[in-house]
Amino acid sequence: MTRRHDLDALRVLAILSLIAYHCGMLYVAEWDWHIKSSYLQEWLQWPMLTMNRWRMALLFLISGLAIGLYQPARAPGRFALSRTWRLFLPLVFGMLVIVPVQAYAQGVVNGGVEPGYGRFLLRYWQLQPWPDGRFDGAEYGITWNHLWYLAYLWVYSLLLVALLPLLESGAGRRLQAAMGGLRGVWLVAVPVLPLVLYVNLLMPRFEASNDLLNDWFQHAQFFTVFLYGYLLARQGPFWEELARLRRPLGWAAAVMIAVYVPLLKFDVAFSDPMLVAVRSLRALLVWTTLLAILAWARHALDRPFRWLPYASEAVFPWYVIHQSATVLIAYWLVPMRLGGALESTLVVGGTLAACALGHECVRRIPLLRPLFGLKPARQENIPGMFSSSLKTYLVCFHWGRRRKRSR
Repeated sequence: MTRRHDLDALRVLAILSLIAYHCGMLYVAEWDWHIKSSYLQEWLQWPMLTMNRWRMALLFLISGLAIGLYQPARAPGRFALSRTWRLFLPLVFGMLVIVPVQAYAQGVVNGGVEPGYGRFLLRYWQLQPWPDGRFDGAEYGITWNHLWYLAYLWVYSLLLVALLPLLESGAGRRLQAAMGGLRGVWLVAVPVLPLVLYVNLLMPRFEASNDLLNDWFQHAQFFTVFLYGYLLARQGPFWEELARLRRPLGWAAAVMIAVYVPLLKFDVAFSDPMLVAVRSLRALLVWTTLLAILAWARHALDRPFRWLPYASEAVFPWYVIHQSATVLIAYWLVPMRLGGALESTLVVGGTLAACALGHECVRRIPLLRPLFGLKPARQENIPGMFSSSLKTYLVCFHWGRRRKRSR
């Protein structure tokens, strides 16, 4: 697999932006979430709306690009098993162990769950439906909350495996070459057409729900950009053209955001033709922003930063841990009325600390690594897990003996 430092770095930045977004959900006014602070801010709606339309599409696009570079057609069966191990196992573990604290906190705050986490967990593990409204997903008896991305990505990966004979056929390779050969405005105009159809035909009928079986608008959008990533990953001319267009793409994305977000914020009533235009602008904004992000990442981030290997490994555990940490910390802090500045600082700092500590624990314990999406530690690295502490002990022991002798 070709190593693309820009995509690795972009994945790290995307997860950090996701953590910032979910911390913001605690404080943004008029938006519902699992738990809310007393210090709500209306101004947060502006940056949150700016991110909202493209943030998850970016993660699916990066995933498609990574798979395209991996070239799963060389061993599709092994790839399918690997994706199931790396995605489905952490999903199930997260739903049973990591996510329940969010449901508990939400249920207690709503008054539908009695305090006592152990008792709640025993009831939750029965996988029986709860009365509606106690927490998100209560009607199913179990919830995946922010881990829905893993479920979707796992399904998309298996669907891609089923499509590999078509994608790697002569016609499929011609399609890849045609997409990689797009230049100038066509780089935006051609791939965006399906997205325009989705927002006008599917979005009015299928509200975004993160429900795997009924989320057809999001499936259409996310699987399409995921597939685009696979098709474009190894197209060298595409990346050269993208780097060349980074400035116009950046300006175009900024202008579209500056037009689109105020239309949402001020709740303008639109006629039917205008509504089609606004929805089409949304699709155009999503694809243009994704291209601009890829272009600038290619230009600025495609280098072997010293922090990148460690941060790349940390992405999956941080993703699994972060929202549960945010909700739990907020559950403890919100009743204290510490003030908006102190509370938000503690929530963000506590979330980052929990993610960092969790990752450090997970990466050192072989049994936990697959449960948080990490590959097994390489055999030659296993002794290295203990070498640092052993060296420290030997140095201290030697220093202590020398001091005794000197006395």
